[in-house]
Amino acid sequence: MATVAELKAVLKDTLEKRGALGQIKARIRAEVFNALDDQSVPRPALSHENLLINELIREYLDYNKYKYTASVLTSEAGQPEVPLDREFLAKELNIVEDTSGKSVPLLYGVLSHFLRGGKAESTQNTLPSVSLLNYPEQNLGKLPAERN
Repeated sequence: MATVAELKAVLKDTLEKRGALGQIKARIRAEVFNALDDQSVPRPALSHENLLINELIREYLDYNKYKYTASVLTSEAGQPEVPLDREFLAKELNIVEDTSGKSVPLLYGVLSHFLRGGKAESTQNTLPSVSLLNYPEQNLGKLPAERN
């Protein structure tokens, strides 16, 4: 017969392997933040630049399934609940995308552009069609230890 300590260890190990333990911890952190957040303290006005930066980050978080982190960002920053349209965001940032870049967040393309030294493929701010980044789409659903 297994002891309570052994059952706890097996349960913890199982939850970690499934990725559920990390999600539970993230959910608890988000709930604690929401409980402690003092809504009576006014937030500073959200500048246009911060709005755009937060949207780039939110798109990245959503793509990587960091929903609790995205929820905390939206709440804490005073970001609109409805995300900005991707085409609007690209237009505001003067980014021209090719079709292959539309499957990943804009932030990946921006990072790839600067990893290449910021050299444009043309006179426009075109994000590269072939990136230096290893996009994580093949990593979705894998545990962190299994990811590239």
